[in-house]
Amino acid sequence: MRFILYSILCVLLISCGSATPPPPPVTYASPVVAKQQINITATNVKFDDTDRYDWTDTRPWRYPIHGIDVSKFQGDIDWLMAKQSGVNFAFIKATEGGDHLDEKFAANWKAARDAGVLRGAYHFYYFCRTATEQANWFIQNVPKDPKALPPVLDMEWNHASRTCRYHPSPAKVRHEIRVYLDRLTAHYGKRPIIYVTPDFYKENHLSRIRGYQFWLRSVANHPRVIYHGQPWAFWQYSSTGVIPGIDGSVDTNAFSGSVSAWREWVELNTEQQALGLDG
Repeated sequence: MRFILYSILCVLLISCGSATPPPPPVTYASPVVAKQQINITATNVKFDDTDRYDWTDTRPWRYPIHGIDVSKFQGDIDWLMAKQSGVNFAFIKATEGGDHLDEKFAANWKAARDAGVLRGAYHFYYFCRTATEQANWFIQNVPKDPKALPPVLDMEWNHASRTCRYHPSPAKVRHEIRVYLDRLTAHYGKRPIIYVTPDFYKENHLSRIRGYQFWLRSVANHPRVIYHGQPWAFWQYSSTGVIPGIDGSVDTNAFSGSVSAWREWVELNTEQQALGLDG
């Protein structure tokens, strides 16, 4: 009888909470879930423009994902404010030629990451140095970060250059592009993006370059009109953008797809892996 009463008493004590409850289970976010948690500010973009174009064709604002490209000329950037203003991505100038490093690159590279802005680095091509020299210079100065956007090769004529007036043939230009891109692909594990202007694209027949994504400058019409249907990932639609957190003008850009397409693109292009592109 005593044993039965003792057992009943123990049950009552436990049910009343006198026993210490076990600690809650520890949970861990799976790598896949963490990888997909991309913070995207797809609405409430607070961009202005000092010389806004009167778009008659498809307007840039039909695309929900916008970003910027910057260099030392933007000075000190408040990256958190820029992000809160709708900057989803940034391409940051890193190098030019075979011996020039943008003096703001390191600061911008770190600050953009710390603010949660997806960022990639770009190289401004110089036609009086070899593609291999320039690729090696970029690699020397830009960290290998699987979470960064693919590197960018900026190909355009620099009519203001005081040291290089050399204009290679279109065949030579395309050859140098391929040499440079192959070198970066091998090092970073992702295929770079090609940035071009309308005149450079047309004069050098860059529609013949296959297997790489394009970033097209077109400030007075939609890219499909200027580039005759060339597929593109990014569209630079203004060089006179005004964004909180940045003093003066800045280049503004749009991604080619929807919010869900952007998430998918980021997932595919921010890990070191073979992208499976043709070409």
